[in-house]
Amino acid sequence: MKNVKTIALATALAATATMAAPTFAADRTDLRAGDYSWMQFNAMYAFNELPSDGDGDGHDYLEMEFGGRAGIVDLYGYVDVFNLTNSSSGDKTGSDSKMFMKFAPRFSIDAMTGWDLSAGPIQEVYFSTLFNWGGGAFNKDGKGDVNASFWGIGADVMVPWLGKTGMNLYAHYDMNIKEWNGYQFSMNWFKPFMNFDNGSFVSFQGYVDYQFGADEKYGNEFVPQTTSGGAAYFGLHWHSENYALGYGLKGYKDVYLLEDGAGIVGLETTGWAHYLTATYKF
Repeated sequence: MKNVKTIALATALAATATMAAPTFAADRTDLRAGDYSWMQFNAMYAFNELPSDGDGDGHDYLEMEFGGRAGIVDLYGYVDVFNLTNSSSGDKTGSDSKMFMKFAPRFSIDAMTGWDLSAGPIQEVYFSTLFNWGGGAFNKDGKGDVNASFWGIGADVMVPWLGKTGMNLYAHYDMNIKEWNGYQFSMNWFKPFMNFDNGSFVSFQGYVDYQFGADEKYGNEFVPQTTSGGAAYFGLHWHSENYALGYGLKGYKDVYLLEDGAGIVGLETTGWAHYLTATYKF
């Protein structure tokens, strides 16, 4: 990969440049100068992932994760395929969704306009989008998949200790009900903090997705909705040139705006989950 090491190096260089020369305008003459891309496959196991209807306590899945920078576009995304062996046990069986995809392209306003919008800890400003797609259709009985898009403004922000952190504020468009419904604040980080002589390192990495200002009227008797909710992931991952191993703790609070334990279905949407990851990098 030219992935985690490139990202870590870019973060360090950005921090150094910001502290050394905060008044210099960003050079946008060659939009492709900083291009890079990365992809990796993560074999994962999740314990107590939410939302859940209580039909199992874990599942395996394969995740193809990708991202990079190309000109004006900063991209992150992944595709998950659940229950690889089609096991009859666990919480991804039967009619449950087989796939999930997150696709999050951001478009640099600095690069598109040629303006330097950096100020203080803000490094670059983006028009930000995010798409969450489940692997199935939405059903009126509350058993449907997530199909949502988010549109807003974002920035790369230098945060003490964490370094360059992506932050985005979106308006939420629910593609299942064809309505705008509230907002979402998201942030993500990747912080190498322990380096070894062989070039490997341990990173603290994660994200926060928090929805708010939503209208609970879009729920129903099967799955009532709330006005706010979200999830946060906190991971410790060991990285080498071609491999990585990690553990993550993820907290949920009425995730996807689904009210915990409410309605006929009674989905569990609040609690903690644990993730184990083994990664191969391309």
